[in-house]
Amino acid sequence: MKKRMYYIPAGFILIFLSFTVFGERGLLRIYHLNREKEGLQERTTLVKLENDQLKREIEALKTDRRYLESLARKDFGFVRKNEIIYQFPTKK
Repeated sequence: MKKRMYYIPAGFILIFLSFTVFGERGLLRIYHLNREKEGLQERTTLVKLENDQLKREIEALKTDRRYLESLARKDFGFVRKNEIIYQFPTKK
């Protein structure tokens, strides 16, 4: 009879601890949410840096003629008048 008296409170404590650790608002859920939050903050930082870089590039495209010229030369193969381009075969 005395052993049974210990099992009932121990059962309640065990149930309470299981909800504390594994429940919807338990410690494991909080741990996973914190990890997800850190990942999202890191991604936000990277996106902000990329956004700033794109803003600088847009500003350069609007105002810097040398930058536009270098892009036209590199991407489209534009050349100036009386300019000769030498192309060499690449070794594979």
